[in-house]
Amino acid sequence: MRHRISKQSFGGRKQGPKKALLRGLVNSLVEHGRIKTTLTKAKFMRSHVEKAITKGKDNTVHSRRVLLSKFPNKNTVNTIVSDLSVRFKERPGGYTRIIKVGPRPGDMADMAYIEFVDYKLPEPKSDETVNAIDKVEVKRQKEIAKAKKAKKKHIRQMQNKSRKINRPK
Repeated sequence: MRHRISKQSFGGRKQGPKKALLRGLVNSLVEHGRIKTTLTKAKFMRSHVEKAITKGKDNTVHSRRVLLSKFPNKNTVNTIVSDLSVRFKERPGGYTRIIKVGPRPGDMADMAYIEFVDYKLPEPKSDETVNAIDKVEVKRQKEIAKAKKAKKKHIRQMQNKSRKINRPK
């Protein structure tokens, strides 16, 4: 019986795909600092990431080998041991946060951002590049609106012709 078991397990997936999913999510989170995924995947990944950072605080050969056996990516393990564990040296736990975003439009799955607690959003681009991008975007939006308006006008004209033809005399 499974009374009072509250962890995320992905019971429907087999062990290999589940392990591959976890490795990919952890690699992406360590590389980027913040990723957007489903809420269930974020909750599933959270405990594994936090245990990895805690293990990386030891900074021994054994801890590196244990992390390499779980996440076979040297860059990920090196980042965990040399960067993340140093940043969170004084923190006893709780290295990540989950921010709910809302449902995904296609299948209404709950989406969330998972990020490290000291994550800073990247600075916006300079005003010149933003203005250039905005001008191109505004021009594209105007063209789209013009095409929609022309299409509506064409549809109205066809409807009027059809009504004239089909009116009883």
